[in-house]
Amino acid sequence: MQVDVCICTFRRDSVGDAIRSVLAQEVDAEVSIRIIVADNDDAPSARERVAALAEAASLPVAYLHCPARNISVARNAALEASEARYLAFLDDDEIADPGWIAALLRRAEETCATVILGPVEARYADGAPRWMRRAAIHDTAPVIVRGEIRTGYTCNVLIDRARPEIRALRFEPALGRTGGEDTAYFTALHRIGGTIASATDAHVREVVTPERASFGWLARRRFRMGQVHARVVLGDTSDGRWRAVTLAAAKLVACGGLALLSIPDAARRNPAILRGCLHAGVISGLVGGRMEQVYGVTGAGAR
Repeated sequence: MQVDVCICTFRRDSVGDAIRSVLAQEVDAEVSIRIIVADNDDAPSARERVAALAEAASLPVAYLHCPARNISVARNAALEASEARYLAFLDDDEIADPGWIAALLRRAEETCATVILGPVEARYADGAPRWMRRAAIHDTAPVIVRGEIRTGYTCNVLIDRARPEIRALRFEPALGRTGGEDTAYFTALHRIGGTIASATDAHVREVVTPERASFGWLARRRFRMGQVHARVVLGDTSDGRWRAVTLAAAKLVACGGLALLSIPDAARRNPAILRGCLHAGVISGLVGGRMEQVYGVTGAGAR
């Protein structure tokens, strides 16, 4: 059984730690792992780092140069390069626990699901605000709606590509700089009959940089997530759109009320405000608001 692990990267030194964490995976003898690194920088800035790790690696490591500053292009290059039935994605700023792949495969066998999502746990530097730690605001986990998971993310996932229609799916380049390409991909997968399950023991850790440990960054990210949800998940008929606007506005008001009631407790107040930012983003997405470019840039604006 072969598993290809894809790591898309853009100018991050931390990609070396991500690769090393995959090299340290503990799997059964019948499981073979290959690492595919898709470098999305204009110049092949990660090539030497990846080559140095590959030279001493116990697993095969492939390097792809995908110069587009568009994460969908990098992800699609990995999909096209992979011949394995199972493809996993890991971000270039994450570290997988040694049992990560084994836990994803075990859950895939138990559920026969097309997609297995694992949790991502944030690790904060010493100067990060206490409320962020208490609220676990940077953590990522699957969202269950009416008893099922209807979409997913690429920061900790295993995809079973045995079905031709699943293997044919691609990430949308139009969303590759604004974000939301993963939401669109997994929503499309679910709509053609793919099932999504979660593996709570498939742990991945992400180091939160100082730029991301700010309320402003989180607010912009939640707003953008709302825009993506509106454009990708919600219907685009006129009647459906305005019903969704009304519902999102009501939820925005409710979040404001909850924030007011929680003023003394930042670990409750700030998440309520951020939830309101998400619903504000939904309204923006439904009425055609402009989406910010966050991929392929450096600094505080990067996602």
